[in-house]
Amino acid sequence: MLGLSKKDTTFLLIVVFLTLATPILLQPFPENSALAQFNAGYPDLMQRFAIFGIFAIGFNILFGLTGYLSFGHAAFLGVGSYSVVWMYKLLSYNVVPGLILAIVMSGLFALFIGYISLRRSGIYFSILTLAFAQMSFNLAYSVLTPLTNGETGLQVYTNDPQVLMSAGAPTSPHLFGIVMNESSKIDIGGWQFTFNNGYYFCAIIAIIVFYISMRIFRSPFGIMLRAIKTNQTRMNYTGLNPRPYTLAAFVISGMYAGLAGGLLASMDPLAGAERMQWTASGEVVLMTILGGAGTLMGPVLGAGFIKYFENIFSKINDNVLHSWFSALPDGLEDAVVFLFHPFIGKGWHLTLGLLFMLVVIFLPGGLMEGGSRIWNMITGKSRKKKKSGSEPMPSSHVN
Repeated sequence: MLGLSKKDTTFLLIVVFLTLATPILLQPFPENSALAQFNAGYPDLMQRFAIFGIFAIGFNILFGLTGYLSFGHAAFLGVGSYSVVWMYKLLSYNVVPGLILAIVMSGLFALFIGYISLRRSGIYFSILTLAFAQMSFNLAYSVLTPLTNGETGLQVYTNDPQVLMSAGAPTSPHLFGIVMNESSKIDIGGWQFTFNNGYYFCAIIAIIVFYISMRIFRSPFGIMLRAIKTNQTRMNYTGLNPRPYTLAAFVISGMYAGLAGGLLASMDPLAGAERMQWTASGEVVLMTILGGAGTLMGPVLGAGFIKYFENIFSKINDNVLHSWFSALPDGLEDAVVFLFHPFIGKGWHLTLGLLFMLVVIFLPGGLMEGGSRIWNMITGKSRKKKKSGSEPMPSSHVN
């Protein structure tokens, strides 16, 4: 089905189901319960799960398959955002022209940066991409102010041309009249589920690009990228030139990043230079490594993991902790709150850092390796492997 094997088709269908059911799956606790703090089924966060999942999937095509570690992918994220907002200013709030421009411009920008950076490999390649990203950030922040509006950020004003803006058309991002920020809410018992237009728009695009990444992983092109990661020198000895393949992977990865940046502006019609900072590039590296570089689903899990901690744990404060531990004696309650205080609110980075260290130390393959181990324990595959490995080899007798 769709050019995939039976196993991959089943996997894709599971991903589709989980993606479409996200508003329900991320709302496990009733609204009035103490644990409702951990619900993540609200539009802004769900959109970020999908968008940064796309960003990480694209980065994984470069880093996971070829082993080239880029520290400059935030540059393409910013180019995508600026492209979409400029389409809002010139044409209308319809997101389609902007997303097309975002993919094209980020692809061309990636072609330019990749052509220069891929002349080097290893840490030198990483430093070159970081340098390009920082130059892009500084250009957007100060030099190219007429195009980017500098530190204020690019946004739509009432005096902008918007030549395709018709009377009665939505005055916020939309897809042919379907407004991104509109939602439908359904109350069932103590639960409230929010189904947002913008999330499902991002989710459908995420499913499409995930399918494309599956095809890339299973294609001869993907096998060539794995060969480059395994031993590029040996490839050179066979007479194969790896540069066209790595450049193609870099451009595809940059287009994914540009699409993600365009979707950020499709949800919120504002583009700023902060999306091009080195911290955004470092974040996608963490997402990919945390989830499992070189795997199909790992980068998506890593993106969801980091965005969940950023948005959920950062909202927990001392008042929430006191409400959770109010049943304890006063002295003990204060002690417990004091113990947890450094790991919540503004200290969520500390919690994420500790978890990242644990994953890197005990699960070098990321969250996907952890999931694989749990699955093997449940199904008993690990025990079967040990048992089969302990069986003696059949002896051969020479007559």
